[in-house]
Formats: sequence, C-alpha cells, structure tokens
Amino acid sequence: MKKVMAVYDTDPFYAERFADFINRREKIPMAVMAFTSMERLKKYGETHDIEILLVSSQADKKAVEDIKAAQVVVLSDGSPESGEEEYPAVYKYQSSDKIIREVMACYGEEAALGDPYPLMGTAKILCVYSPVNRCQKTSFALTLGQILAEEDRTLYINLEDFSGMSALMNEMFTGSISDLLYYYRQGQCSWARLSSMIYTWGDLDYIPPARYPEDLSQTEGTYLAGFLSDLAKTSVYRMIVVDAGQSGKTAVDIMEVCDVVYMPVREDFISQAKIGEFEKYLEVSGRGYLAGKIRKLRLPARQRVSRETTFIKGLAWSELGDYVRSILKGGGYDGSDS
Repeated sequence: MKKVMAVYDTDPFYAERFADFINRREKIPMAVMAFTSMERLKKYGETHDIEILLVSSQADKKAVEDIKAAQVVVLSDGSPESGEEEYPAVYKYQSSDKIIREVMACYGEEAALGDPYPLMGTAKILCVYSPVNRCQKTSFALTLGQILAEEDRTLYINLEDFSGMSALMNEMFTGSISDLLYYYRQGQCSWARLSSMIYTWGDLDYIPPARYPEDLSQTEGTYLAGFLSDLAKTSVYRMIVVDAGQSGKTAVDIMEVCDVVYMPVREDFISQAKIGEFEKYLEVSGRGYLAGKIRKLRLPARQRVSRETTFIKGLAWSELGDYVRSILKGGGYDGSDS
C-alpha cells in the first residue's frame, strides 16, 4: 500500500492542482491527496497514516499540531510570518517539480536510513557508449531518453566528466549523482533522497551529472554498475538510459549490468581503428561476450538547430529522432548490430 502525502492549502485550487500534477507524473511512490478543509484533513488523519503533510503557512498552527504525520512541511508564501515556522518550509510559488524536490529533501533527512524504493519491477538499462569522439553520442542518448519517456517512466543518467547539462537544461542544480553515490556508499540511498535529486525535462527524468570529474574518476566502475543495478531493481522506472562517458574501463563494467549497448560509430579510418582496439580489449580482458550486447549505430548527419534553448527538445523531432524511433520499433532492445 502506498504511503500518503496530504496537501492542504487555504487556496483549494492550489492543493488540487498540485496533487493532480504529482499523481499524473508519478514523481514519488506516494499517493498525493488534496484536502480543501482542515476538518476533513483532521478526520482523515484519525483513521489513516499520513507520511508527509504539506500545509499552508496560513493554516491554524494548533490544528496542524493535532494532525499525526511523520513529517510536516510548510508551504511558505514568502511573508515574514511564514519564515518563523517550527517545521521546514518550501516556497509555494515555484514549479511543482522544484517543490517536490525540496519536500523530499526535507523528508529524506527524517526518513529511515537505507529505506529503499518500493519494488516496482526491474528496469531495462540501456547504455550509450563509443570509443569514437564527435559521434553524436550524447545527442543520441538524450533523444533515446526523450522518446522512451513518451511511453514509459524513463531516467537519464550522464556519466561524462564535463556534460554541459546545466547549460543544456538551463538549470542550476542543487544536488547531483555525486551526492547519491556518497549516500549509496554509506547505505543511505533511500528513495526519498533519490526523489529529492530528480529533475525533469518534458517527460524525461534525469539525475544531474557529477560536479567534478574526480567524483567519477575516484569511483570504481564496478561500484557504479552496482548502483545502477540496484536502481533498476528497486525504482519506479521502466527504462534507464546511461550515457557512459569516455572511460572505457568504467563503461565495460557498466555494460555488465546493461540490457543493450548502443555504440554510435563513424566510418573514417581512425574511428574504425579505435573501435577495433576496443573490441580487442574486450577479448583480452576476458569480456568478449559483451560484444553480443553491442549495437553499432551509423547515425544520421549532425543535426542543425537554430536556437540553443530548443536544441534538446528539437532532437526528438529531427532526423535523429526518426532514426531512434526506427530502431526502437517493435521493442528493439536486443543486441543485434544495425
């Protein structure tokens, strides 16, 4: 049975819109319920467990104290009075995505350490890697993620040293995969902590990339693979797209837990030499069997975009987007070459 987040605001339309948005997007593994009166909320709390109570700063403080909830978070309107709460507060006049990240960050501090995501079924892990540079690897991964997200809950993870994601998404991140890997190492990577770091672009959810290259270079590939494998087994996602970055050793470790590896390639002599060297490495390292997961892709010509702000969105409707749809048609997640 899902845990419950109760939302009460003096503006009933605000509470209803917020609950509807979160429930439709399935941002968290909780049922979000809107209440239009304090009396109804109190009556509900008498017979039901409330995990999180998200309540207006204008609500009667005594009434809030009487409601049994594991965590109370205040919806602040920015007035001086609303800053004097005994409970953690989030600013109500911002995007619902940002509100839920901040709420889950507050909840994550109080939730049981190591509390995992409720099991929803094993997600497919789709790795995107190439030993070849300038092959549209990240463009392909972002396009793949967006198109998969049209049908299934999809999470995108970028493991590049310098991803440019902040500029691409026009977003200042407050958390990153660096934090999640730290919590994972400590056995404290709860679903609440994960939810507090999930950002969204259109229908695609993503975890902000590492702050510094050292955060990844000092993390063993087998450890990253373990993190991804556990995430796939115990998350609400059906698809996880991993842009594996440039480190061949790390990418090979990640390939072990992936269902398929998409490898954009180029036809020039140098690119083919790099691919051959990578394939030889798989053989000599005793991992030649991973070649069966690899699908080599010859992507369409580089995409032209007129505005940087629409680049990512435009990918899904470009020639590259058509190409991705063609390889996914009929559930194309097998390891056959194109």
